[in-house]
Amino acid sequence: MGFKNMNRRIFTKTTLIGGAAISAGLPLWLQAGQDNQPLCILHTNDTHSRIDPYPENDPNFPGMGGYARRAALINQIRNESNHVLLLDAGDIFQGTPYYNMYGGEPELKLMSKMGYDATTIGNHEFDNGLDGLLDVMHHAKFPFVSSNYDFSNTPLHGKIKPFHIINKAGLKIGIYGLGIELEGLVSRNLYGNTIYIDPVYVARKTETLLKEEHQCQLIICLSHLGYEYDSNKVSDVIIAEKTRYTDIILGGHTHTLLDPPDKKENSLGKIVTIGQTGYAGVRLGRMDVHINKNSGETLVEFNTTKISKNQYG
Repeated sequence: MGFKNMNRRIFTKTTLIGGAAISAGLPLWLQAGQDNQPLCILHTNDTHSRIDPYPENDPNFPGMGGYARRAALINQIRNESNHVLLLDAGDIFQGTPYYNMYGGEPELKLMSKMGYDATTIGNHEFDNGLDGLLDVMHHAKFPFVSSNYDFSNTPLHGKIKPFHIINKAGLKIGIYGLGIELEGLVSRNLYGNTIYIDPVYVARKTETLLKEEHQCQLIICLSHLGYEYDSNKVSDVIIAEKTRYTDIILGGHTHTLLDPPDKKENSLGKIVTIGQTGYAGVRLGRMDVHINKNSGETLVEFNTTKISKNQYG
């Protein structure tokens, strides 16, 4: 049984962006096969250099994860879906001897072979300093996107994109990235003159630019802020509630498994879908996005899939 059909047999969950959530069934325009643009978004976060699967006797993730199995699953989905977008929400590095030995080179080479479209910068991307990150970035055949870190006075100046636009499935998709405050989390000598800018301010500014100037039909935030906190610390939930045009937030940092993803109303009362796949690459997140070309109405079907030796579901 194919991945898509298998997961739909187990469950299908939907949320409507830009309108009321559907309580049952699919909207009439999708049921009737009217013109819409299907897009499959796959996402990961916080892999932490876990290139190999966990051992079979691991107490938490026995035999799970691994880049080779992830690549096989991604290839299977690409064979079944016409338009696939593959994204990561940061902390690619740090956690196994691979990073200590090679500084992130194998992680970026393997992600490039998998065909990642973009990633954002997690706090552990700074663990070898700015020069260490710069030294391995050329192995990434995809952009690093960060909107609220100002690298103007650092070796990374001009190497990081403030946003990225992709045309896929007949859609213009705007992607921006948000990183967590580094002070108190990362040693100053590692991030140097990197300037942290308020994520809420930057999110509002960037999404407006993507929507109004670049006419993006779908806006995705790659966030390494964390899902939610007990304090007023800026999180994915706060970004969702305080923005207007951001449709999907793919998060990281807090190692939260959102299965199903969370749904929050933005400042205009429209639904934002927030996804995060836990830790160490043991799951692959998936959102199938349908957009009605005539009305702009957007539907998201979603799930996360375990990556293991004997099953993909």
